[in-house]
Amino acid sequence: MKEKNVLNYLIIGAGGCGGSIGAFMARAGKKVSFIARGAHKEIMKRDGLSLETTRCGNFTINPADVFNEEEYLQTLKLGAADLPDVIFVCVKFYSLQGIVPFLKAVSNEHTVIIPILNVFTAGQSLARWLPEPVVTDGCMYIAAEIKSPGCIVQKGDIFRVVFGVRNPEDERPVLKAVERDLKDSGIDGILSENIRYDALIKFSLISPMAACGAYYDVRIGQVQKPGEIRETFIRLVDEIGVLGRAMGLDMPADLVQRNLKLIDDLLPDACASMQRDLWQGKASEIDGIVYAVPEMAKNFGISLPVYEKVAKALKDRYSRAGEISNR
Repeated sequence: MKEKNVLNYLIIGAGGCGGSIGAFMARAGKKVSFIARGAHKEIMKRDGLSLETTRCGNFTINPADVFNEEEYLQTLKLGAADLPDVIFVCVKFYSLQGIVPFLKAVSNEHTVIIPILNVFTAGQSLARWLPEPVVTDGCMYIAAEIKSPGCIVQKGDIFRVVFGVRNPEDERPVLKAVERDLKDSGIDGILSENIRYDALIKFSLISPMAACGAYYDVRIGQVQKPGEIRETFIRLVDEIGVLGRAMGLDMPADLVQRNLKLIDDLLPDACASMQRDLWQGKASEIDGIVYAVPEMAKNFGISLPVYEKVAKALKDRYSRAGEISNR
């Protein structure tokens, strides 16, 4: 695709991640539309999207250009909007396949799709389902959530979006333009030259943190204390390092130390969003965050015994819970 002076962005999912990206970009004058649902979407439509941040204070994007999927397709059909140049996909992994028909309808061979999910395989899955557009991999560093419909709160200053293509032949000049637009918007945008490595580094924290917390049914404070729980977290991080090396990635020797520092810097009552969903009986990303890891290992001819033990225990626990809840 030819690089344009003004890119047309579509953000699918206006929660802590997508809402923050879109709001910062809209505040900087970028052309941004949101796909959202429910009360959050209705309040955004009526009152705009408000952000509470330590990075740049509090602000509101009003009006916010927000639609549900059907409304957005109708605007395209009526010629009231152009196809997006860049789509940020910021939904939960379990919702990913469900939005593929919509993505097919709003993209073509010139479109760049950037998935921002907790799951390492998200980009690969989308690329398999969407052969026409350019699908990158991506990950994000932020602590943000919906405080109330129409309002997002960010906790802390970190706001980094890392993205890139897996294959050099998929490189496009527009990717540098996206990086510039992110930086212009006050976001630490990074076009990665080794996105598989960068995404796995992020996953090496997210997955062990969620797996360990769910296995022992504890919050971060218990992982911060010396003992069995902390040792299990360490072994899970080690196994992600083993997986990365099996993929041909040059994983850092101090991966465990890095992630322990990040864990120890968190508030003791923190936990992975996957755990919150499990506790509340909601759909969760456990398939992509935990169960997928032993399966990936098998594809590379290796065994990850701690992940296998944790995944089996969680499958047994939550399949029984599902059977009980469905009676």
